[in-house]
Amino acid sequence: QVQLVESGGGLVQPGGSLRLSCAASGSIASINAMTWYRQAPGKERDLVAHINSGGGTDYVDSVKGRFTISKDNAKNTVYLQMNSLKPEDTAVYYCKMNLRVRSSWFPKDVWGQGTQVTVSA
Repeated sequence: QVQLVESGGGLVQPGGSLRLSCAASGSIASINAMTWYRQAPGKERDLVAHINSGGGTDYVDSVKGRFTISKDNAKNTVYLQMNSLKPEDTAVYYCKMNLRVRSSWFPKDVWGQGTQVTVSA
């Protein structure tokens, strides 16, 4: 089985920074794409940032210029560097990886457990 473990969330003041990490472990053959989502209380889960196998990235407009997604292929880890944080960035942040395990020919989506980010004075 494959497991994603997230870390790096917490409480930060407006204008501050946090770096989230999401590490995959298990019998992984390949990872196609890595994505960060967030879900605020009472709202739907929304895509924040995406990085594909070639390193190409996409961001939701509200975080462009403030957030940076990156990855370490050797560690099966994706990061989300969040700068200039705003109260509206408060949410539970989830990572998702589209990956193939060694026992299967087909890729699947695997989700992390989520990490809370709170931006407040």
